[in-house]
Amino acid sequence: MELFENEPTGENETPVDLNSPLADRMRPQNFDQFIGQEKLVGKDTPLRRAIEQDRVGSVIFWGPPGSGKTTLAELMARATKGQFVPFSAVTSGIKEIKEVISKARHYRQLSGRKTYIFIDEIHRFNKAQQDAFLPYVEKGDIVLIGATTENPSFEVISALLSRVKVYVLGRLKDKELAAIIKNALSDSERGLGGMNIAIDDKALEFITIAADGDARRALNLLEACAEDAGKNGQITLEKATEIHQKGALLYDKTGEEHYNIISALHKAVRGGDPDASLYWLARMLDSGEDRLYIARRMIRMAIEDIGLADTNALTIALNARDTYHFLGSPEGEQALAQTIIYLACAPKSNAAYMAFENAMKDASEKGSLPVPLWIRNAPTSLMKALGYGKDYKYAHEYEDAVTDQEYFPEELAGKTYYHPTQRGKEIKISEYLEKFREYRKRLMDKNKKEK
Repeated sequence: MELFENEPTGENETPVDLNSPLADRMRPQNFDQFIGQEKLVGKDTPLRRAIEQDRVGSVIFWGPPGSGKTTLAELMARATKGQFVPFSAVTSGIKEIKEVISKARHYRQLSGRKTYIFIDEIHRFNKAQQDAFLPYVEKGDIVLIGATTENPSFEVISALLSRVKVYVLGRLKDKELAAIIKNALSDSERGLGGMNIAIDDKALEFITIAADGDARRALNLLEACAEDAGKNGQITLEKATEIHQKGALLYDKTGEEHYNIISALHKAVRGGDPDASLYWLARMLDSGEDRLYIARRMIRMAIEDIGLADTNALTIALNARDTYHFLGSPEGEQALAQTIIYLACAPKSNAAYMAFENAMKDASEKGSLPVPLWIRNAPTSLMKALGYGKDYKYAHEYEDAVTDQEYFPEELAGKTYYHPTQRGKEIKISEYLEKFREYRKRLMDKNKKEK
């Protein structure tokens, strides 16, 4: 197809190719259909408003696979009725880039519309290729949208980075993946609604966990399960597990049950077995897995399974990522191996991880509980007159820097989220919290009696 042959689709939905994979068919056509990244593109967020008002410039979306980078790029172009031109950093060269930019300039002169040039895996472009965009981005001849799974600070030249805005996308949550799966099962036009397939709750939970925050991966596994179940069929946990173990996912690096192996690595580390952890690490390296993907997973292990029991774990995992990035293979792989041993042998705790999950649950379910007046900021005389900051107790002026002040909203007073283990550094944290909470309770009880 000739470039710029068709008019932009604007807010209209693009035709559905029923022969394409489910993940492509279910790609959101507008922001109302988009699930996830609520803080980034939810209603009334700065980026969403900028897109809707057609005042967004060149950007880079940085986030894990399947988090919505390509979809957001397409939605930006559609919402502003611009021309969307996708490029792959793996196959495109400077000649192709300049040809497209030349056509984009003429297109804008003739139509007054923008051309959004989308570069998938922009971190794979070398310096010369990235340099080629600079004058056109600066003049506004094109809107450049880059997508990367790697830190742009390391992978994108500073001159280009200074001319774009970087937005960070997070991995999708399990509940968001579950919603995407349910939509695919019920959508009769683009999804699997016409097959009338039911799914067990446990099978749904398994697919969301196996997807590891990746919507594309979740839909790919769902499609394989649906094909096995057939029309009017049932997706069970047993079948979903069996299909997953057979390497049904297209994103398996070499057909070696990639996602089972990363799961085995994570669970071996969590279980404290350095030898099994090394074996599964070796399997991943041998299969050609992206080394920085492994490094990212180790960072997650340090946060999720070790936490405050050993605060060095996160630092060591981050250093391993930077070391591999600096040395490359094979020398940098030694840093990954040393780190996996350290993580496996480190004391384990998910207390901080669970504390945050529970705090997020309350924040989501309890709504906008008001901040107590005494801990509100009072920069103006009006706020002071309204009682902002009144009776606030400055902790440093009290014995052991502890007061009987309540810092929660009234509805959550006395709530505790963090329950440290008796492992590693959390032993000392536990001792501190026990004394702190007991002493604070005595102060509160005393204050109540005096009142």
